Amino acid sequence: MSMTPSRQKQLARDIDHLLREMSEREKVTWLGNLHIAAWHFTVKFSYALKRFLDIVLSLIALILLSPLFLVLALLIKLTSKGPVFFIQIRVGEYGRNFCFFKFRSMYVDAEKRKAELLSQNQSSDGVIFKMKNDPRITPIGRLLRRTSMDELPQFLNVLFGDMSLVGPRPPLPSEVKQYSLEARKRLNVRPGLTCLWQISGRSDIPFGEQVNLDKEYIHSRSLKSDLLILFRTIPAILSGRGAY
Repeated sequence: MSMTPSRQKQLARDIDHLLREMSEREKVTWLGNLHIAAWHFTVKFSYALKRFLDIVLSLIALILLSPLFLVLALLIKLTSKGPVFFIQIRVGEYGRNFCFFKFRSMYVDAEKRKAELLSQNQSSDGVIFKMKNDPRITPIGRLLRRTSMDELPQFLNVLFGDMSLVGPRPPLPSEVKQYSLEARKRLNVRPGLTCLWQISGRSDIPFGEQVNLDKEYIHSRSLKSDLLILFRTIPAILSGRGAY
């Protein structure tokens, strides 16, 4: 059956409109895929850059601080019995356990004596254990904790990839067992040497507020924020606030 000229013109217009619409859809899809690819590249690049900085800065710190490491090791050995380093299992990214390094700041029977001191826990939330004037801390250990020098071996954890320079502090497995679903969000990123609540009062910050600050960091973390936290860590350490 033949078409009238007007019907043929209408059909041609409809086909032309359909082709233009298909072309626009392909263009939108292509731009969308390009944006997704660019986003993936940006995320992977930022992770790679963060890891690169972790490796470079931790290596520099370990080399520059090696004389101090030797002095602190000698002081620890001369003032109390036991090993120089305290190695403990901590929980890292996505719940993976790793060996956490510190200079020993407590007597060797500290863990056994902890049960006797639980009633004196000064952490209001009860998830973590914090106590000012903890009798388990050695004389040199008090200096190490006040200046955060007991944390220096964790540059090894950063170098090994268990930790980052900036991120939520790694908890104990016993603490994670008491975490709420909200608190478990802290485990979505690699733990760090320093974090937002470390520069805001350290142990004086209640556990619930620590969780909120860690979530704030996770949602807004960037290279700029990491560098800012690192710079602010120095005066926070020098002030000694919340260090016990």
